[in-house]
Amino acid sequence: MITVNLYYTGVGGAARAFAEEMTRTGLADAIRAEDGNLRYEYFFPMDDAETVLLIDQWRDQAAIDAHHASPMMAQLAALREKYDLHMRAERFLSDDAGLPEKDLRFIKK
Repeated sequence: MITVNLYYTGVGGAARAFAEEMTRTGLADAIRAEDGNLRYEYFFPMDDAETVLLIDQWRDQAAIDAHHASPMMAQLAALREKYDLHMRAERFLSDDAGLPEKDLRFIKK
C-alpha cells in the first residue's frame, strides 16, 4: 500500500474551497471509486486555516499511475489552478506488519 499526504496551501480560504468543490462536484467520489484507491480523505489542520491535508492511499504504484493517466487529472489540475494552490507531498510505503505489540499498548480501542 502507498500513502501520499498532499498538503494544499492557498490564501483567503482557497484550499478549503478547493476541497469543498472536489466534494460537491463528485470528483472526490470518482477518485475514490477508481480501481486501487483505498482512501481519499480531506482534513483541515487546526493551526493552519490556509492548508488542507489530503490523505490519498493506493493499492500499488500501478493504481497511482492509472489514476494519473485518467481524464480526471485534467479536472483536478484545473481546480488546483483555479484556486492557485501550492502543494507539498509526503509518500509512505506500508510494510504490512502493522503496529508492533509494544506500541499497541498506547492505542485505546
